[in-house]
Amino acid sequence: MTVQTDTAAPDDPRPAAEPAREAGPEPGAAVATAPDPAPDPAPDADATATAPPPPSGRRRVLRILKRTAIVLTALVLLAAGSLAGYTYWTVGRSLPQLSGSTTVPGLHGEARIVRDASGIPQIYADTAHDLFLAEGYAQAQDRFWQMDVQRHVTAGRLAEMFGPSEVQTDKVARTFGWYRVAEQEVTMLSPQTQEYLRAFSAGVNAYLAEHHDAELSVEYPVLGFVAGDYRPEQWTPADSVSWLKTMAWNLNTGMIDQFQHAMLPADLPDGASDDLFPGYDFQRWAPIVPDPASAPAQAQAAAPADPAAPDSAVPDPAVPAAASTALADSARVRTVLAAVLGPQGIGIGSNSWVVSGSRTTTGKPLLENDPHLTPSLPGVWYQVGLHCTKVGPDCAYDVSGFTFAGMPGVVIGHNADISWGFTDLGAADSDLFVERVSGSSYEHEGRQLPLTVRQETIKVAGGRPVDLTVRSTLHGPLISDVLKSAGEVADHGREPDVPPHGDQDGYAVAMQWTALDPAPTVDALFALDRAKDWNDFRAAAAVFASPVQNMIYADTAGNIGYQTPGRIPVRKAGDSRSPVPGWTGAYDWTGYLPFDQLPTSFNPPQGYIVTANNAVVGPGYPHLIGSDWGTGYRSKRIADLIEQAGKLDVAAMERITQDTWNGNAATLVPHLLQVPVDAGTKPAQDLLRGWDFTQGAGSAPAAYFNAVWRELLKEAFTDRLSRAGVKSYAYPDGGGRWFDVVRGLLDKPDSLWWTSTADPSVQGRDAMLRRAMEQAATDLRKRLGDDPGAWRWGALHTLTLENPTLGTAGPAPLQWLLNADPIGVGGGTDTVLANGWDPQKGFEVIWVPSMRMVVDLADFDRSRWVNLTGASGHATSDNYTDQTGPWARGEGLAWPYGSAAVDAAARNRLRLTP
Repeated sequence: MTVQTDTAAPDDPRPAAEPAREAGPEPGAAVATAPDPAPDPAPDADATATAPPPPSGRRRVLRILKRTAIVLTALVLLAAGSLAGYTYWTVGRSLPQLSGSTTVPGLHGEARIVRDASGIPQIYADTAHDLFLAEGYAQAQDRFWQMDVQRHVTAGRLAEMFGPSEVQTDKVARTFGWYRVAEQEVTMLSPQTQEYLRAFSAGVNAYLAEHHDAELSVEYPVLGFVAGDYRPEQWTPADSVSWLKTMAWNLNTGMIDQFQHAMLPADLPDGASDDLFPGYDFQRWAPIVPDPASAPAQAQAAAPADPAAPDSAVPDPAVPAAASTALADSARVRTVLAAVLGPQGIGIGSNSWVVSGSRTTTGKPLLENDPHLTPSLPGVWYQVGLHCTKVGPDCAYDVSGFTFAGMPGVVIGHNADISWGFTDLGAADSDLFVERVSGSSYEHEGRQLPLTVRQETIKVAGGRPVDLTVRSTLHGPLISDVLKSAGEVADHGREPDVPPHGDQDGYAVAMQWTALDPAPTVDALFALDRAKDWNDFRAAAAVFASPVQNMIYADTAGNIGYQTPGRIPVRKAGDSRSPVPGWTGAYDWTGYLPFDQLPTSFNPPQGYIVTANNAVVGPGYPHLIGSDWGTGYRSKRIADLIEQAGKLDVAAMERITQDTWNGNAATLVPHLLQVPVDAGTKPAQDLLRGWDFTQGAGSAPAAYFNAVWRELLKEAFTDRLSRAGVKSYAYPDGGGRWFDVVRGLLDKPDSLWWTSTADPSVQGRDAMLRRAMEQAATDLRKRLGDDPGAWRWGALHTLTLENPTLGTAGPAPLQWLLNADPIGVGGGTDTVLANGWDPQKGFEVIWVPSMRMVVDLADFDRSRWVNLTGASGHATSDNYTDQTGPWARGEGLAWPYGSAAVDAAARNRLRLTP
């Protein structure tokens, strides 16, 4: 077997291909086991894993040979000829050409792709057309399998690739109509943006024209066993635009809250559910834009009363008990999509902050961003630089940063004048409407209106096509239809004049959501890429419709700022916290809040802005922006560290990203230490004495505390909710909201929640805390051994990066090739280092800082960035997981921007010619 290297053989006219990747232990680096640091407001020293240095070139080759040989042998044993052929093709032929020259149809002139040691492309061209065409070509080289799968997700066509197992997912995607909306949006975009999308598509398709099957990616030959003669289709502009719909879904937390608010009160004793929704504590956590500056003067002058509070003339928003089955069916939509896209949740949000020159060593701003998303391999982000050889009206781009695979331009990053970042706002941008449906019509304001009906046919690899009927009201698609479970309809509580949900008549649930209202959001992304100042930035934000985000800003002139973009619905009544009756018309949307009334801040007096899914505005803001903010644990901690840091530089900003201090532990541990425990638990309890509440991977106290936290949530809440018939989507996710739930109950020692349903003899706060500590100690002795001092948080809290398609469902040797080894990591849910976990499932990491960047506005070449995985989506590439080690250690990579820095870092140069 031949392993390709950087240099072609003298008698081989082909240019060098990308080298095979190191398959060594860095992605599964051993966890540092240094003792916990002394209490200090600075980030803890053992927050990250420690990886060995990279092996020599000879060792790398030997290890790749060994790994490839094992995979080949296993595949041959599994299925003789066909899979052995698969191995031959995948090991070398999928790696793209990275140096030399190649002809690319569609170019108007020459373009260059310059890659550094991390494989990150910096692209140069004379025209914007050629720049984006070359970007499409580079992305297809690196990530086409990922791009192909993603467009099938949004179009509801996964079953065409993977067979019957994905029919349910396709039904959900088609019911929402993400791809249909994207196709409409393409027609709304400016002629210039449409041209850029066509150029990008032409670049992707130029690569497809010359590469097939295994030459595209290792997964395609295996897919042939499922999908037969599957061949990727041509890339289109709608394929690029549609992924924004999927991202909007992942960041939609309002739907979760609406289901929980609607169904918990029906299943719990009176008042008990109120304890589970403590609300945002403005006394402890400042909003992003404090009052009174949170609303522009013109908005304040015209402020209505409280638009979130229905007046006495508005019907009761409570929906009938008979609608509970329709709501439950609607909630299952989340479960189906989570299997493909990962979980939703308030914890999936992000950190960003920007500091002015008054707080930096250079006198110029610094800007940080780390979006929290579901981990995958390859990661969701693609790093790229786009440089017009001469910046001017005909080619206005000199930008670098992160985009999504399949999306042209840069989504988050900087250009020569400004930098910007995004975090999730938690906007009230969707509503669930319970509809009264009768045959082919539905009720609205006393009238029967016809349902909008469309028919869809889902093609299925290895199976028969599946027909789908999608019904919609004026509010949106009936999402309760798609996974309707007639057998689950309960007879009790049904209103006598309303037929059961299992028929075509009865109650159904429609979802109205801004992301389903077509808008030219992609225009905003290109406008950001070429923006030169605050006014340009805000003009771009004014076009950005969905997903609603927080946007932070800095420029080389020394300014910093914040802007809420996006479409915020104006409602007749309601606060987006619970499903509402659709038939009354009382909760209908009447439009969107004007952009000039959205929260904004420019050069605030404190000299910094922090967004970490905390409240955007205070109670004095006159409009409904959001109703279920994340908590302020992360934002407050970041602000405290900024205040304590003195003059900040890039390294200081990076240290803040690695802070693992747990605000929940600071509240709960003093109570835990006051509770007597049995002799077997006492050594574990003693770990908490003197603990500084940081959660490094090597921390024994963090391991024990989080085990206690998991047991406490189970005993106090999950068990009771389950016995009350509450669905799993309402179980504790362990994040900031639940920190405050328990915080509030600590002052109610006799609350119902402190009585165990598994063991009624456990009654009261102290008894429940004792039980949680003793159960946790027993659990960790089984998992980690009898010596509490040897327990390590990183031994429980592991991140396993998996290819989300064949890495989870392909042949075992292929999974081994596509997936990375587990890594023990620090941090946790609602710590600044937000490696989140779900106590309902275990301690394993389910969302992460999907990338990190720190931009230095004084010298862009001093900026740092790092991706979760690597630039390449090819499993045998050196750049498949090469950034995972630095990411886990809290390190950033050099981020060359200027031509001299890019040239100095160059490792491969590819010339594209017409």
